[in-house]
Amino acid sequence: MGDAFAPETPEQLQETVAWAVDAEVPLEVIGCGTKRDIGAPLISDHVLDVSRLSDIHSYQPEELILTAGPGAKLVEIEAALIQSRQQMAFEPADLGPLMGYAAAQGTLGGVIGCNLSGPRRIQAGAVRDHFLGFSAVSGRGERFKAGGKVVKNVTGYDLCKLMCGSWGTLAVMTEISVKVLPMPDRTRTVLIFGCSLEQAGAAMTRALQSPHEVSGAAHLTKSVAAQSRVGYVSKATEAVTALRIEGTGASVEYRCEMLLKDLGEFGETEELHTTNSRSLWAELRDVLAFAGPGDTRAVWKVSVPPADGPRLAATLADATDGNFYLDWGGGLIWLAVDEGEDAHAQIVREMIEPSVGHSTLIRASEAVRAKVSVFPKPSWIGLSERIKKGFDPKSILNPGRLVEGI
Repeated sequence: MGDAFAPETPEQLQETVAWAVDAEVPLEVIGCGTKRDIGAPLISDHVLDVSRLSDIHSYQPEELILTAGPGAKLVEIEAALIQSRQQMAFEPADLGPLMGYAAAQGTLGGVIGCNLSGPRRIQAGAVRDHFLGFSAVSGRGERFKAGGKVVKNVTGYDLCKLMCGSWGTLAVMTEISVKVLPMPDRTRTVLIFGCSLEQAGAAMTRALQSPHEVSGAAHLTKSVAAQSRVGYVSKATEAVTALRIEGTGASVEYRCEMLLKDLGEFGETEELHTTNSRSLWAELRDVLAFAGPGDTRAVWKVSVPPADGPRLAATLADATDGNFYLDWGGGLIWLAVDEGEDAHAQIVREMIEPSVGHSTLIRASEAVRAKVSVFPKPSWIGLSERIKKGFDPKSILNPGRLVEGI
């Protein structure tokens, strides 16, 4: 049994990493651990837990900037932001329940390191677009920083883009600065009932190309809709297409009215107001349709061009006997399949290859994750290996979590 290190300061964290480098001992880097089962199983008996680096160091509502430790819980950050009617616009997901953990345990470092963007990505951008700067300790045991604490910053290399989605394989962050934005005064969601996949794709495309500033576009199959806690959705007894509009009261009301007129030809419609809208989009963000008690299916996150999403989702579901729903206007497929020996990895990846998509096996048993590649092997694997070597030459941090050697 190895050691668990839980540093309380950046200096202690640096000492721990420096010891691991000298001893050539790999470290598993975690926050609260809700995402530790995503990726290949790690060969490491030593855990570096950053959950004690959890303070909110600075919050400047007038500057739209928040700085906190990597272990700061998202729920605590959101509680601080809501007092100033602000939010993290990239809508960070809480995948704890999906992964078998308690809800509301996710951390800022986890969502940045794993690059997890929610439904608003199609309007507000991805996590990396809101990631301003950080301080960290590299796999060499050296402290460094990049970016800054201002929205417009051109200092040094843009390492934020590199760190976002690196899954703790390059460096351990000790401080993170993100851009925050005002919360909308009102949220409404237009529901369209009974669309086929082809019709849903057309409706989402029309809505997103309209002047109505749609901030969420998703399609739920009949079985996924039936699991919703929102009555209008669960009682529909058919597929549901959801389109979200946010903003000031009068603007939202007018845009919803226009959107309902524009999309009336696709089927019967309904409108959710703020409370039900927020509940529905939280369910979609957190993939709660596949997080029920006893649900042991493997879960894939598949990103494809939005125009290909409906067709590919249907094809994948038929080939794997799986279930799915669409987000990001069709550009994101959440797919649940019976795990079997390999979670249908070959089928999934062969089918999406012509669309230049990519897939990540978000949930599966350790045995399956040891057998198949959880993350798609990048075509630029040589570059990725050189970057890993530059930051972590002895492969101390989360070794092999992404692909072998990285």
